[in-house]
Amino acid sequence: MSGSNTPERTGPLRRVMRGRDPGEEHRASTPLELLFDLTFVVAVSQAAAQFHHALAEGHLASGLLGYASVFFAIWWAWMNFTWFASAYDTDDVPYRLLTLLQMGGVLVLAAGVPAAFDGDFALVVVGYVIMRLAMITQWLRASVEHPEGRRAALRYAVGIAVAQAGWVARLWATGVWAPVTFVVMVAVELAVPAWAEYRGNATSWHPGHIAERYGLFTIIVLGEIILATLSAVQSAVTDHGLSATILLIALGGLLLVFTLWWIYFTGSEAGLTSLRTALTWGYGHYVVFGALAALGAGLEAALDATEHHAHLSGQAAGLAVAVPVAIVLLLLGVLHRMTGTGAVGHGLLVAGGALVVLALGFSPPVLGLGGAVLGMGLACAATLAVNVTVVRRRTSGRMKRPATRAARST
Repeated sequence: MSGSNTPERTGPLRRVMRGRDPGEEHRASTPLELLFDLTFVVAVSQAAAQFHHALAEGHLASGLLGYASVFFAIWWAWMNFTWFASAYDTDDVPYRLLTLLQMGGVLVLAAGVPAAFDGDFALVVVGYVIMRLAMITQWLRASVEHPEGRRAALRYAVGIAVAQAGWVARLWATGVWAPVTFVVMVAVELAVPAWAEYRGNATSWHPGHIAERYGLFTIIVLGEIILATLSAVQSAVTDHGLSATILLIALGGLLLVFTLWWIYFTGSEAGLTSLRTALTWGYGHYVVFGALAALGAGLEAALDATEHHAHLSGQAAGLAVAVPVAIVLLLLGVLHRMTGTGAVGHGLLVAGGALVVLALGFSPPVLGLGGAVLGMGLACAATLAVNVTVVRRRTSGRMKRPATRAARST
């Protein structure tokens, strides 16, 4: 789809909303996008905090269900804005004001997170209505000012409006219909982008820009893990002083964050060459982001269990850390293999690392909770080191073969 690097100005305050050039060089996140992301810091923090409380109280099933539902709402709101901005960011006054409206909707959504954990999504839906009014307006503007992308833009506007009407209607669903209608509406939401961009109607999203935006959200979630762990450590030290177990959990948590960061950022946007791959990669990040945020809740619960502030056994606390880590490892392995980039594309090595981490989740009765968490960090580091070594050997092998053939031909 055609696009231009610099949108045409129609006045001192407004530009024509043309599709951005998907091949634009040095495309980076704007200050407005970074400010928009900050509103999600609040929402992610609220979701992780509520999940932590559910874990500490021993309400794993209900807490996990509430967390998965709420985190989908948070992630999907961010994703809708991110992909639109990648294709149609004019950064003029109307665009900025509509983004401000969306930021207000995100904060309303964040305020509704605690109630949503109890099944009351009314305030979350209000936040979504605010965001969707702005988002639909943006797509309608794109349909008017960018004729080449009109069909896709109108489909997005219609699809979002229909989906939002469904979420509003779902507020009256009770009993078994509440979870059933939630799953149906999630399917509708996920189908809108595929339907809107079907058969050559693809918007001009920028692969490098999209990869950077997802990377920045990853940093936000990793920062939430550090903040949550620090708060829990401070509370534990204040109450009972610094113990060896607290120190080991803190060290293990920091090692997990650093290693998972390293693993994530060995990938690149090079494999985002088609809409199907991009959507699979983008949708897969729901699990990656959700598991990373859950890791912060798990580390908090582990520290609570150490100080006997939680209704969790040592083994349950260990699994609260191990399971999210294993999920992230496996998903990043799949995503890196799908795009053909990254350091953890070797399936057996990644699966082996994930199994070791899960095994350590059962080991607190033997190693102690601190030793188990530190062991998980070391297992992740070893998984990264082995995969990087394998990738380097493969790369050097591919480089040597052409050189050898060229030498033989001469």
